[in-house]
Amino acid sequence: MFTGQLTLSISRSVKSNLTNIRKISAAINTNCVKSLLYKEYGDPIKVLQVTTQTIQQPIGKQVSVKWLLSPVNPADINIIQGKYPSRPPLPAVPGNEGVGEIIAIGSDVQGLHVGDRVVPNGPNFGIWRTRANYDSKDVMKISSDIDLVIASMMNVNPCTAYRMLKDFVPLKPGDTVIQNGGNSAVGQLVIQLCKIWNYKSVSVVRDRPNIQELKNQLTSLGADEVLTEEEVRNTQLFKNKKLLAPKLALNCIGGQNATEIVRHLAHGGIMVTYGGMSREPLTIPISALIFKDISFKGFWMTTWTKTNMDSQERLDMFKNLANFFIDKKLQPPPYKLVPFREYQEAIAKALSFDGRTGVKYILDLTES
Repeated sequence: MFTGQLTLSISRSVKSNLTNIRKISAAINTNCVKSLLYKEYGDPIKVLQVTTQTIQQPIGKQVSVKWLLSPVNPADINIIQGKYPSRPPLPAVPGNEGVGEIIAIGSDVQGLHVGDRVVPNGPNFGIWRTRANYDSKDVMKISSDIDLVIASMMNVNPCTAYRMLKDFVPLKPGDTVIQNGGNSAVGQLVIQLCKIWNYKSVSVVRDRPNIQELKNQLTSLGADEVLTEEEVRNTQLFKNKKLLAPKLALNCIGGQNATEIVRHLAHGGIMVTYGGMSREPLTIPISALIFKDISFKGFWMTTWTKTNMDSQERLDMFKNLANFFIDKKLQPPPYKLVPFREYQEAIAKALSFDGRTGVKYILDLTES
């Protein structure tokens, strides 16, 4: 009888301890995270709200990523407004670009380790949060030698500039590229890549009181010529053979600005449109089609990434860009870090963006 009572007592004690262990384990295996969430499309200032959730430790092929920095891009704003072609199901967390650190991994993860820095491996990732779990194939390791700010910007603008210069015209050293939006983030990267690859670059920018200061800035990055919208209408750069007529034009503005650039393209040249900041349509002169055989293409980095997700070409691009940044051949655009808790400042700046400033606002997700 005594032995039975002792056994029963021990059994109850063990069960009680196991229950406590499970409770402690559950507490350890959850983590409180903050995120910016929107449940409906609209004005980002109004529809975004800070929420708190708990997440489990990663299992299987999952990795847990602590997000560090995430730029606020115009596309992010358009997605929240419901004006972008690629939109996640609601409710959603915004943020397509950024850099994070792996802080835990599941038992079946291969090729990634705690402490690795990673970037998103696809669109609509939902980075404006402090932490989340992902399938390991959905993140891509990036060299820890790259500055954190630069790493946070790697997925969109550098890749856009790189692909537009590589994929449409077989450019050779000495060939000319003309672009509008020369002081935009992509525009500044185009200038620098042209310098690296020995192409000549002509950048068109909007006039402003400090225009010479801007021209000096872009020239210091490697621009061969910087012209205002008025100057590009009357330039003799190509007629007097100072530069070869451009084979490639890059357009992110649209409207009359783009039309003036088309007039300078060489016979058989191509204009690639990747944005429309003026919100005005692209008007194509008939003579450009009939007599100069000009072609017009569009480019969307999201589509390219989806098509080339696992390609060697994509890996080579990231490797090349990373090396350019590490070697200081590429510089990021001017930027400002904004603490996560002050996210409305970054959103407001992005909403008021008029193309005249090249400052990139980046959410510091560690400052929550």
